[in-house]
Amino acid sequence: MESSSPDGGDPVQQLLPIFLQVAAQTPVSGLIIYGIIILLLLLCSALISGSEVAYFSLSSKDLGRISDEFGVPTDRILNLLGRPRYLLATILIANNVVNVSIVVLSYFVLKELGISDNFWLNLGINVVGVTFLLVMFGEVIPKIYATRYGHTFVVMMSGPLLFLRTAFKPISYLLVESTKVIEKRLQGKRNGNGDGFDAEELEKAIDLTAAHQKSSVDEIKMLKGIVKFGNIQVKQIMHPRTSIVGLDESSTYSEMLDKVKEAGYSRLPVYRESLDNILGILYVKDLLEFLGSSGDIKWQDLIRPTYFVPETKKIDDLLKDIQDNRVHMVIAVDEYGGTAGMVTLEDILEEIIGDIRDEFDEHDEVDFEKLDDKNFLFEGRTLIHDLCKVLGVREDTFDEVRGDAESMGGLMLELAGMIPDEGKEILYRKYKFTIVSVGNNRVEKIKVTLE
Repeated sequence: MESSSPDGGDPVQQLLPIFLQVAAQTPVSGLIIYGIIILLLLLCSALISGSEVAYFSLSSKDLGRISDEFGVPTDRILNLLGRPRYLLATILIANNVVNVSIVVLSYFVLKELGISDNFWLNLGINVVGVTFLLVMFGEVIPKIYATRYGHTFVVMMSGPLLFLRTAFKPISYLLVESTKVIEKRLQGKRNGNGDGFDAEELEKAIDLTAAHQKSSVDEIKMLKGIVKFGNIQVKQIMHPRTSIVGLDESSTYSEMLDKVKEAGYSRLPVYRESLDNILGILYVKDLLEFLGSSGDIKWQDLIRPTYFVPETKKIDDLLKDIQDNRVHMVIAVDEYGGTAGMVTLEDILEEIIGDIRDEFDEHDEVDFEKLDDKNFLFEGRTLIHDLCKVLGVREDTFDEVRGDAESMGGLMLELAGMIPDEGKEILYRKYKFTIVSVGNNRVEKIKVTLE
């Protein structure tokens, strides 16, 4: 059964004569002007949309190619890229202004044709027709073209975008500043709820991906290390003060050599009177030219300056500092300026790629003994960070009770509220800690049992 209008006739047959009659009565010049303006605006929409893809996919190498290929200075391009938020705001505002103008002009065209009062015809032209033109010719095609010929878009649109950025500056400022306020509020809520950078969810995603792609254990550990890297502080990975092997500035040349041979390290901190007054670092390779020399050599002249960092510094920032200052060893200091520990470049890299072993390593970095699948024996100086790695648990497992403690010995003091006696058992969640030995007012060995 064929559909029909309420009057029994075909809607198309009824509208066609009306459309032809109105078109015959409408001035052609007006329609041509409207048509030209709409086409120009559609071209502007295409250029602006393509610019978004071209500019935000631009790399530093592309800037050099643009300068060589087009022979134009890149000052204007760098000016735009130097304020990416304002560039994006300008593009979005300009694109919306152009698109709204096209929709408004299409309404006036329909009004000139005398069919703006016909709901269905108006809906079909404005919603379907104009939307199709804007999406296809104002978004899809220019963005596809911009991905292939981005350099052309970048050069061609640098001038117009600078002009538009100036013209829309008041609106762009309001848009950018309001988004900053929203971002801060959202960031504050995420941080307050502990949901800012959810490493646990990312680790689960890594596990799921690894299960599907059959990734190796080393690859999984490396990916998880990258996820945690930005949240680790220096004090979590540093060698504590008690394990630092240093050289006394007042030592003779022969005494210094004996200490260097005994330590077996390539770099040693040099201190005056105590480790709280570190003067610098001695590189053992600097002693090579004096091997076989007779007499007392003033080795103190070989001391190189050291780099001090707060123990609360994040290791991702520390890695950048190490690269910038070209050092391999830094000294961590506490809030009072005293020496808290020492960190090497190797310690930082091990957080991503795992333990780095060389021919001089005689034992594991983490000093522990695995008694069986559920029992482990740790030194009291073992860092809580390393304990979590050995047990395969989250880094924040003991955050509720650790206080300011960084070592297992300190954790036992926090849990017991006093220096525990040998044989004392301390329970926390599914972990049972047994104090194996205590000496010099500190916990020396701890047995950990997983219950």
